Amino acid sequence: MTDEQREELALFRFGVISDLVGATRLDYGVQERLIEEKSRRQWSIPQSNRTRISASTIRRWVRMYERGGRKFTALAPVVRSDRGKSRRVDDETILALVTLKKEKPTLPVNRLLAELAKKQLLRPGVILAPSTVYRILKNEGVSIRPSADKVDRRKYEAEFPNDIWQSDVMHGPTVMVDGKQRKTYLIACIDDHSRLLPHGQFYLSERLSCWLDLFRQALLTRGLPRKLYVDNGAAFRTRHLQRICASLGIALIHTPPYTPQGRGKIERFFRTVRAQFLTTFRGSDLDGLNLAFSNWVSNDYHQRKHSGTGEAPLNRFARHLELLRSVPVDLEDHFRKELRRRVAKDRTVSINGRLFEAPTMLIGEYIQLLFHEDKPERVQIFHQGNSYGFLLPIDLRINCRVKREKDGDRVLVAEPQPARLLQGRLPFVGGGGER
Repeated sequence: MTDEQREELALFRFGVISDLVGATRLDYGVQERLIEEKSRRQWSIPQSNRTRISASTIRRWVRMYERGGRKFTALAPVVRSDRGKSRRVDDETILALVTLKKEKPTLPVNRLLAELAKKQLLRPGVILAPSTVYRILKNEGVSIRPSADKVDRRKYEAEFPNDIWQSDVMHGPTVMVDGKQRKTYLIACIDDHSRLLPHGQFYLSERLSCWLDLFRQALLTRGLPRKLYVDNGAAFRTRHLQRICASLGIALIHTPPYTPQGRGKIERFFRTVRAQFLTTFRGSDLDGLNLAFSNWVSNDYHQRKHSGTGEAPLNRFARHLELLRSVPVDLEDHFRKELRRRVAKDRTVSINGRLFEAPTMLIGEYIQLLFHEDKPERVQIFHQGNSYGFLLPIDLRINCRVKREKDGDRVLVAEPQPARLLQGRLPFVGGGGER
């Protein structure tokens, strides 16, 4: 397993246990209830065909996180010492069978077995008879002919400010940019408890870079949330965002597909924006739109009693300021983009078509590179958890003058001076000397 795959698994495991290891200490009964709920959910597990996680596994991940100094890297899997040896498995087979039946409840048993074999969910040597499948499904409480599922959806509200932030994007009005009409997008975060808006801003795009700019300003203004609730858009499924949230101790939660009800509060805010703000805005440029929106949020929305809570969002948020988590002093470093590269034999590393030089000792090694996209020339090097400074941009003229010794040291030698032209005459190169 590569370092990138191990980190991907560590980020996934942190996402599972994040609300169990947050800043708020949970009572034992509450923690056990959350663990049991997680063990009954279906998950998309990286590098695995399984979709369920047992309660004991979740508890083990919590212990690994605590013993590892509360760093998400402690959740990375280690290489098994018994890799390649056969292991007797029965619970996984039952779990795969039950999960597939729930995913495709109308599938008959013989087709169910064929689907298991096709997806390679049966381990070599495991043979299931139809009668065995019936018995397993009966023991697990799965009906052969289930009725239509009825989903229990209930209203909820976070207990304290910054427990949960919801974020989404709303299509906004068009504005004039360089003489052309451009569509805008309102990207916003809302605090679930108070309905306060940590930050909201209109952008010309809904790409991840715009959302990260919004998120950075929200953190600097209102502190760190414990959970971030977003949809399943491509921008919110990126490894970059997962790493940012994990390094800041924020649980990144995605709305289940086709269930927008989970983000009801931010959707309700967007309806308020359309009805009360956009109907009164008369500007035509992006800066004017954002200035007017900021004034409306500060002087109207935050000060007015909210119909859902009966209080003004700002007053409700400020009642528990002692519970807020402040942002770290190195917040900007948490937003750096990560790349993995292997150092070539000539010590070079390529990033977006630009060549850099790495230390000689890292030749042939895979290294982790962290940098801000607006400062591509400042790239910090990490290898096996240790920092090796910053990459150096290649200067081919300087390298031409470098003499390399056997021990790897480099000595800068004087550049040879061009021969002076003879005064009044041109030099002649050939067998006949000067003329």
